[in-house]
Amino acid sequence: MFVVGGESLIDLKAEVVLPDGALIGRDGENQIVMTAHQGGSPYNCAIALAKLGNATGFLCPISADAFGDYLLGPLEAAGVKTLLTERVKEYTTLAVVNFDANHNARYGFYRQADGAIEAKSAIAALPADLKLYQIGGFCPILPTEAAAWLEIVNAAIARGATISIDPNVRPSLVDDFDGYKQRLSTFLDLAHLVKVSEEDLEALDASKSIEQHAAELLSRPNCELVVVTLGDKGSRAFTAAGKATASIYAPPVFGDTVGAGDSLMAGILSWLDERGLLKPGKLNTLGDGALNDMLRFGAVVAGINCGRKGCKPPTRAEVDAVLTK
Repeated sequence: MFVVGGESLIDLKAEVVLPDGALIGRDGENQIVMTAHQGGSPYNCAIALAKLGNATGFLCPISADAFGDYLLGPLEAAGVKTLLTERVKEYTTLAVVNFDANHNARYGFYRQADGAIEAKSAIAALPADLKLYQIGGFCPILPTEAAAWLEIVNAAIARGATISIDPNVRPSLVDDFDGYKQRLSTFLDLAHLVKVSEEDLEALDASKSIEQHAAELLSRPNCELVVVTLGDKGSRAFTAAGKATASIYAPPVFGDTVGAGDSLMAGILSWLDERGLLKPGKLNTLGDGALNDMLRFGAVVAGINCGRKGCKPPTRAEVDAVLTK
């Protein structure tokens, strides 16, 4: 089983209702309403993994409130196993979403339920047969939560899991950014596969190039593969044996970019697993050609998702239909 640990939340998006009832994403003289959408990077990635045909578990406290019910629906529909079955009293975490001129999502967060993690119960919920454990982006934010998640990651390692991380660096969520970077560094030292965005790297250290960041990540104790997403400029990948750059897959009709990076990550993990490469000692052997094929597969998964409003990852059949054209 693949297990993704980390946050789930509700995206609240401001939209405008026109007199005929249609929705547009701009302010004006019309009524503004808030629409609620399920989200969170680990939540999205777990759903994307399951829709691509992988046995997937999601490790996150789910609130007993109505938004918690709303979050469970897509997980169940995709076939994701919710590993923490006991609901928590804390309210569901909320994210307020706005879009910039390039249709990229920008977020403000009000955190609650996803932070109610307890290491003992989470470790007990991990499956015995654990192929991969992915570390969620919110895990290093607060010291107490980071300590609990670190116990969970170490338990996953003890069960033989490959470790991946997608940090989704959010400076607006962090009061002590230096402390956050130290905690994040501890998690990065445990990861075999690191996926970051260009924006993540700029937030961590804007003075370094992507190549410098990738080299430093690959020099950590366990890291063998680094993937960097570049928005509409595509993605890059680095190992000790090679590197590659791939363009995006542009869908026929564009929706938005919500969940694009999470979908790409799910595609990469799926591609690697199908070829027996999602293992320490195998990831670092990927050369230029294999990395290019891997990024292409991930780009198609992400691109199909971008053809829809909100995070709605594709099925494996939808991905194969594009790849075989």
